[in-house]
Amino acid sequence: MKLLNRSALSVKPTQAFVDWINSLEPTVGDDDLTLDDVDRENTVYLIPEMDTPEALEAFVRERYMEILESELRAWEEDERQWPEILDWPLFQRFVQVEHSYLAVDLDDEVPLEVAELDDSLLLETDQD
Repeated sequence: MKLLNRSALSVKPTQAFVDWINSLEPTVGDDDLTLDDVDRENTVYLIPEMDTPEALEAFVRERYMEILESELRAWEEDERQWPEILDWPLFQRFVQVEHSYLAVDLDDEVPLEVAELDDSLLLETDQD
């Protein structure tokens, strides 16, 4: 077990986000996604260690656009289908952010690897 020199953000979709997802391809009744359906789709972002609520708020406000775009892209690649205005109020409506002060790696066998995030990697994973 290794303590990482990072904190973590867990980003969870809200009902407003689910409504947007469902608006991409309108379906009828039982085919619509629910908040429970996408609740398993949380993303965890490792961030610099944050030890005060003020530092966390400043960091999230500085980086919210990257997080929002990543969350939107996970459901729709075509940016023309995204909400017209991407701003802080949309971020607050679309996602809930939960902060963890500590990040611990429980895998004692495989070392951590660092790779640049590539959208094509995300798409390949989604299709598997």
